[in-house]
Amino acid sequence: MTDLRSLARAFPFAGRLEAIFLRPARDREAIRAQACEAIEGFGLEGDRAAKGRGGGKRQVTLVQAEHLPVVSALLRRPELDPALLRRNLVISGINLLAARSLFPDQPFHLFVGPQVVLEVTGPCEPCSKMEATLGAGAYNALRGHGGMTARVLRGGSLAVGQEVRLEALLPPA
Repeated sequence: MTDLRSLARAFPFAGRLEAIFLRPARDREAIRAQACEAIEGFGLEGDRAAKGRGGGKRQVTLVQAEHLPVVSALLRRPELDPALLRRNLVISGINLLAARSLFPDQPFHLFVGPQVVLEVTGPCEPCSKMEATLGAGAYNALRGHGGMTARVLRGGSLAVGQEVRLEALLPPA
């Protein structure tokens, strides 16, 4: 029988970067990009989060592509444009909620493409603006589906279509 530590670090399938969105300023429309640069310790070039002093836990926001149809259904909408959620990266094929380690001595890293390494830092809870953007019930529809926050551990180039892998770092022997 496999123990919980082994199960928690088993991610046999890679995901995919489906979309990139940059938020140039607060209350401005998110802009879809095909590629961008991730800046270590800051965020994504062209995004308002990267303009700060760096070092925070919310440098990049992620949303799982598979959650978009769920939110659409809860809101009785035929589809949901991910730009409206204002998350930076739309990722498919990996359970982002499982990207936070159950064990402090077994951190996970999210590898996006050949260069970028992210550390998922926590949930990205919806804000009250979602009601105005998506209509009545949006705040509660997004709870549990709002995505995750991350920090950039290693910068580099990001592009739509890149492979996304989640790996556990094993503690020193």
